[in-house]
Amino acid sequence: MSTVERVEITAAAPSATADAAAASDWLTAFGDALQRRDVDAAASLFLDDGHWRDILAFSWHLTTVSGIADIRARLNATIATAEPRGLALADGRTPPRTVKRAGQESLEVLFTFDTAVGHGQGVVRLVEDPSGSGDLKAWTLMTALHDLRDHPERLSAARAGGDAFAREFGGANWQDHRDRARAYADREPAVVVVGAGQAGLAIAARLNALGVDTLLVERNKRVGDNWRTRYHSLTLHNEVYVNHLPYMPFPPTWPVYIPKDMLANWFEFYVEAMELNCWTDTSLTSGAYDAASGTWTLKLESGNGSSRTMRPRHVIIATGVSAIPVIPDLPGLDMFRGTVMHSGEYTDGKAWSGKRALVIGTGNSAHDVAQDLHASGADVTMVQRSASYIVSLAEAQKVYALYDEGPPLDDCDLLAASFPFPVMRRSYQLSTAEMKQVDADLLNGLEARGFKLDFGEGETGFQMKYMQRGGGYYFNVGCSDLIVSGDIKLLHDAQITGFAEDGARLDDGTLQPVDLIVAATGYLNQQETVRTWLNSDVADRIGPVWGFNDGGELRNMWCRTPQPGLWFTAGSLAQCRIFSRYLALQIKACEEGLISADLDG
Repeated sequence: MSTVERVEITAAAPSATADAAAASDWLTAFGDALQRRDVDAAASLFLDDGHWRDILAFSWHLTTVSGIADIRARLNATIATAEPRGLALADGRTPPRTVKRAGQESLEVLFTFDTAVGHGQGVVRLVEDPSGSGDLKAWTLMTALHDLRDHPERLSAARAGGDAFAREFGGANWQDHRDRARAYADREPAVVVVGAGQAGLAIAARLNALGVDTLLVERNKRVGDNWRTRYHSLTLHNEVYVNHLPYMPFPPTWPVYIPKDMLANWFEFYVEAMELNCWTDTSLTSGAYDAASGTWTLKLESGNGSSRTMRPRHVIIATGVSAIPVIPDLPGLDMFRGTVMHSGEYTDGKAWSGKRALVIGTGNSAHDVAQDLHASGADVTMVQRSASYIVSLAEAQKVYALYDEGPPLDDCDLLAASFPFPVMRRSYQLSTAEMKQVDADLLNGLEARGFKLDFGEGETGFQMKYMQRGGGYYFNVGCSDLIVSGDIKLLHDAQITGFAEDGARLDDGTLQPVDLIVAATGYLNQQETVRTWLNSDVADRIGPVWGFNDGGELRNMWCRTPQPGLWFTAGSLAQCRIFSRYLALQIKACEEGLISADLDG
């Protein structure tokens, strides 16, 4: 999850009615200025250092601008085509309330509006003008396209023909229609989604609801195997309340931390319940884009050796922030006679009881593997290659505290998406400082053992580390305590000069015997996935995927890319749930001719 922080809801204002009136006054003034296309008047309603994040509403892009001059320029560039109007408090949603976000107290307001193409939702945070005028100014504004006016989601009665499968005696029933839809014997899908994890499932469900013909391909034999086949003890590190998929929340009886197999089985059920077309045991092996026709030619191969060529207009890579495992080229590793595996291959430690294991890396997977091996009776040493951020599991949940404040899930998702990059960054600095203080004893114990700690760029913590590099942190569920106690030993990569047949050579001239080496050394990013499955020209054209661009948005994520018809989605379950809506809206807009798949078109 990328934009949730620990907050304080301050004492209630003298009157909820007064809050609503003040919020409504600002929205009216802003809406009137937009209606008149008076960008100077509209920009004057912001603080001098205010921020505006727009998600597809004023343009078909995800953008953040800061400061009145840039806000004015952005309004000037978009207001005529966007035609924003009808700004009003969101009826039936969380009412205006005074909160503290990133250390700043503000009146937080959910609102709705219309644009030339659809309906929008937004969040504005208002503070008193520091000049002392008593006026409320916008500290942050987020505007987001919620749906397309002429192309709504097909929900229940909105589906074609209403109950299209009612008692068609002698005709095809629902199962017949599903079998035909999955087969693609007489048609091409508009979209092929590669990967049926949370990212692929979320976007396929959104597109399906918008009537966009979508095929999911999953290389594993069963949906959910991307979780099911991972190490035996794996459990999600964030709470169930944050992790729902679109349209189908988890049952309220579920545990707070979801075990991997439980989640995997839900994914499989989700495909059936949401009527998603999915081919398992199927891999994308190659692909090429034809600019003249605006279609891809994809070669799909199944595990039984058969192949199929598909020609969709859109390809969505949904294989995760990282997909291709990396094992570093370590001196002498090819001479080692023991077992070497990537952490993605590790299942459990039973076979290694009484053996000596070396776990390379100090991220979440490395710690979990080391702890599992230790619990199974192995003699475990971790190798730290670079400093890591450590936070106790309970403290880490505080960044998701927004979802405990009371608003329903849809409101929380809107609020979570509303933080512009500078505010998000500041909020993570504050929460990281608080976590660091609470975890002081644990962190001091680790440092005493020689463990190198890192709190992220600008001490922004694990969330920013995740969005910048996809890892580099650990939520402590006990492994850090084992390091502190010495039950799990610690080496640094500088202490290892190379490997021999029986183990690791250390810088003091000794040989540390090893039976198993687990490389918890991460994955290549999605740009390299594209290089493998499509070609290097496409990979070079799109550039890096994930990490922040100059505007504070994730690069090439949930948006059109420099390669027409190529899209990316990844992240936590919450990120996939929230941003799948915006990705699906763009593809639907392409299909309906509202925008071009060409970023420059």
